[in-house]
Parts: sequence; C-alpha cells; structure tokens
Amino acid sequence: MSIEDDSDRYRAPALDKGLDILELLATIDGGLTQAEIAKALNKSPNEFYRMLDRLVRRGYVQRQDGDRFYLTLKLFGLAHYHAPVRRLVSFATPLMREFSNRAEQACHLAIYDRGSVVVIAQQDSPTYWGISIRVGAQINLYNTGSGHILLAFKDAKQRQMMINEQRRQEQDAEEPPTDLEEKLSAIRDKGFETMNSLQTSGVYNISAPVLAMDGNALAALTCPYIEPVNPKAPTREQVVEYAREAAKLISETVAGTIEKAEL
Repeated sequence: MSIEDDSDRYRAPALDKGLDILELLATIDGGLTQAEIAKALNKSPNEFYRMLDRLVRRGYVQRQDGDRFYLTLKLFGLAHYHAPVRRLVSFATPLMREFSNRAEQACHLAIYDRGSVVVIAQQDSPTYWGISIRVGAQINLYNTGSGHILLAFKDAKQRQMMINEQRRQEQDAEEPPTDLEEKLSAIRDKGFETMNSLQTSGVYNISAPVLAMDGNALAALTCPYIEPVNPKAPTREQVVEYAREAAKLISETVAGTIEKAEL
C-alpha cells in the first residue's frame, strides 16, 4: 500500500477541518469571518459552522467583533508555553535579574491574553524585602501599570479589540475610565508609566514597554517599587531609568526572533 493510500485510509474529515481552521487562523493577525475561512480553504461556509462552534466552545478560537474568529492561546497553554512567550521569558530573565540587582527591587513581566493581563515571569528583589506577583496571575487592564503600558503601545484598532475582549470575559466588567485615552497618550509621550498602586498601599508601580519591531507592545516590564530606608539605595528616579533601560534591552534582544506583537 502506498503512503497516499494509507493516508486516505485513516482520514478523519472532521478533525482535518478543525486543524485546517486552527492552522489558518494562526497565520492571520486580524481574524477572519466564517465566509473568509471558507474561501481561504476552498470550502462552503456551512461545512465549518459546527466545527467553528465547537472550537469556540472549547476555547481554542474566540469570536470577536460580531462575526470574526481569532485563535486563542489555549493550544499553547496545553504545551505549557506558547513558543514566542517561552522565548521572550528566556531572553528577559537574565535582564530582569540584572535590573533587580541594580534597582534592589522586584519586577515582573506581563503580556495581554484574551481580556486579561497575565504575569509570565517574575524576579525577586536581591534584598530581604520586596513585593512580587506570582507567575500566572491575572491582573487588571485599566488600573495597573502593566495594563496601561499594554494598551498605550498598541494601535487604536488593537486597543479597542482588547477593551471589547475584556468586556466579554467578565460578566461585570468595569468600563474603561473616561480619561483613559488621555492617560494612554501621555504614557506614549513619556515612554513609560508611573503610578501609585491601586491594589497595595505604599507601592509605586514603574512600568516600561517591551516592543516588537512593529512598535507594538509585546509585554510590560513592571517594578512594584517600595521606598527604601537605606539612603544608599537607588532612588525612584534611578529605578525608572533602570526599568526603561531593561525594557529596551529586552526589546532589542527579542526583536530578531519575535517580529510582531502577537504572543
């Protein structure tokens, strides 16, 4: 029996349809409608209706903007880490460690995923005190430094998509602040974000963007800064500069391997 005959013998048409959809959506930045998927795969839209519905219900595909379908990170979560995220973490870890040693503060790296800001890496302070956020934690898009950075350094269309997605993910999702666009514009002008933590008293968030080659944010590097008593410790202003330098170095390091801000 030839390879072709053997392949035909063990065909699973429904599975093939599902895989075809996933592979197609993995190559598209802006999502596709059911009709566009069918056209790209030379099939009738009716052939994909049930399969798309199952992929959405199982969390592999997400429906947005009414009728557009996007690939989620669930497949990559099953493999522990989406490969670009894994590369980003591997490149960022030594630079985050260097930052923490210079700043004498903890830091973490966060990305946007399906309506949430997710911490993907964390570095403790080299001193015996500090505040840290566990890897895997989901934090707010609107009232955190990381969320502000990830929103600010996206184009208007991507930003609106993130906001819409956040609304869909939470039944009682809060609405964006009325002055959000003004804040994000100021962040873009400065190139970083600094704000008092809205979750923990006495913590000052310092956040800087990790950028892809297209200028959009891959991730946010954030230091939950705590004012030290030691007069020889780096000042808050110095830590801001250290964070910006570290984020810039991470951006330059990953630029050759992750060209677009899609993680």
